[in-house]
Amino acid sequence: MSGEFPGEFEVMVMLAVVRLGDDAYGWSVAQELERVAGRAVSSGALYTTINRLEQKGLLRTRQGEGTEDRGGRPRRYLALTPAGAESLRRARDAMKRLWAGVNAKLGEVR
Repeated sequence: MSGEFPGEFEVMVMLAVVRLGDDAYGWSVAQELERVAGRAVSSGALYTTINRLEQKGLLRTRQGEGTEDRGGRPRRYLALTPAGAESLRRARDAMKRLWAGVNAKLGEVR
């Protein structure tokens, strides 16, 4: 992967997928983002981001079995790819470097 970093919402979605493990699917990711980050998410924004992350090779999806409560439709489960894990690590490390020494200076901002 080039020097490109994932966007804020992409990072949040990938982190939610990692937190949820094998139970990660669209609705559970949306609930996790709202519960942990306090961020309400529209289904359109979420699925657009999931599709983009899959196209970039950062997430992979698999179809579950259809269930009666979903009208026979299968659930689309999500998992982070190795490239996704590396992308998250790079973004985290870059942010740590940027935050280093900033906390004290935030008090000086007027």
